[in-house]
Amino acid sequence: MIRTGRADLDFDGIRTEFGLRPTFPAEVLAEAEAAVSRSPGDRPDLTSIPLVTIDPPGAKDLDQALCLERTSSGFVVHYAIADLGAFVTPGGALDTEVRQRGQTVYLPDGNVPLHPTVLSEGAASLLPGVVRPAVLWTFTCSADGVPTSVEVRRALVRSTAQFDYAAVQETFDAGNPHPSVAALAEFGPLRRALARERGAIELQLPEQEIESNGDGWKLVTRPRAQVDAWNAEISLMTGMAAASLMLDARVGILRTLPNPDAAAVASLRKSAAALQVPWPADVSPGALLADLDASTPEALALFTDATRLLRGAGYTAFNGTVPEVTTHAGVAAPYTHVTAPLRRLVDRFATEACLAISAGQDLPPWLSESLPQLPALMGASDSLASKVERASLDLVEAWVLAGRVGQEFSAVVLRAGEQEAEVFIANPPVLAKCSGKRLPEGEQVKVRLVEADPVQRRVRFERA
Repeated sequence: MIRTGRADLDFDGIRTEFGLRPTFPAEVLAEAEAAVSRSPGDRPDLTSIPLVTIDPPGAKDLDQALCLERTSSGFVVHYAIADLGAFVTPGGALDTEVRQRGQTVYLPDGNVPLHPTVLSEGAASLLPGVVRPAVLWTFTCSADGVPTSVEVRRALVRSTAQFDYAAVQETFDAGNPHPSVAALAEFGPLRRALARERGAIELQLPEQEIESNGDGWKLVTRPRAQVDAWNAEISLMTGMAAASLMLDARVGILRTLPNPDAAAVASLRKSAAALQVPWPADVSPGALLADLDASTPEALALFTDATRLLRGAGYTAFNGTVPEVTTHAGVAAPYTHVTAPLRRLVDRFATEACLAISAGQDLPPWLSESLPQLPALMGASDSLASKVERASLDLVEAWVLAGRVGQEFSAVVLRAGEQEAEVFIANPPVLAKCSGKRLPEGEQVKVRLVEADPVQRRVRFERA
């Protein structure tokens, strides 16, 4: 435990505050252990496909493995997803427990996993060099990156290598990427161009991360590597294909987000005008944001204002009737979660629905009965995970700044009200409230730190 003189800088207090349970009941662990030795059943051996994984450094809960091939007419994309259906018995102790958890919750000093680590970091994880049961999505795509056929099936797979984003980016920069991902440099930009054409909305706000520095914790921001963006397009393509399968069958669960209302778009246009950012009438909000230089102050302000466009996200289950809202405004298409079942509950259920639909079968009764329960379960777990993340950032921000009260910092005004604004300070990277009348959005100002309280997890600035 690190004692700062101001607060104990560990995160057990946050775990306690939000009722997180790092351990599992004995009967859940016993069921997970028994599932490890369970036969995966009769499924094709596709271990010859040279799949690889790309994840953050040190990750052990590996949900996805991919292999791209450039063909004479386009691309073939193989995307293997960890098959939790091979390990979780519907209605069992493990199933009951993970429904209560909803998702893995991440804290700087260790996560609170959705599944026991014997599965999430062991038998179900797509670790390199070992045979694993998986759900394999195979996309045959045209030369412009559009899928012309989609296949989903259970299979045995084997990842040939585990990479992290930075290392893969370095290989692309050096001109010698791994053969299994070399086509990402062509396919990824094609998919991103398609997203721009659809009107997908991507907010390139700086992402705060917490890292250990040996004696405590530090805040960092990481620019998004091209490989990260390209790889994300594979996951998005899979989620869109899964949603299409469900909508055609009129049964499943979608990740939905209503289109932005006129008032939110009008507010963004007003901000763009105030920041002197040209916005032609025939350009969608997503296209405007995609073309901004994310490093500029005015872009940061617009990205922050554009968060108003993406409100009302939820999960929509349906059976027999297509719901009124079927699309996700951020993706600008119907979309669902199927690519992270080790870390998110809904992905297992959505995947099982896709497998049944693809095989021309009715959904099993346990799945049909579970679908209506998932929106509430996932909504609660999303809210909890968000609160834990914010609390952890608030704690570290206050700890990093404690002892610097009275100092001045350069800040970018992101969103301003009459008496207070939200500002971003680059060093250390902090998002905080700042008092001051009508601070200029999208401009750099000097601010003074007036409070940094790790106990209350509170940071406040005022205009200098």
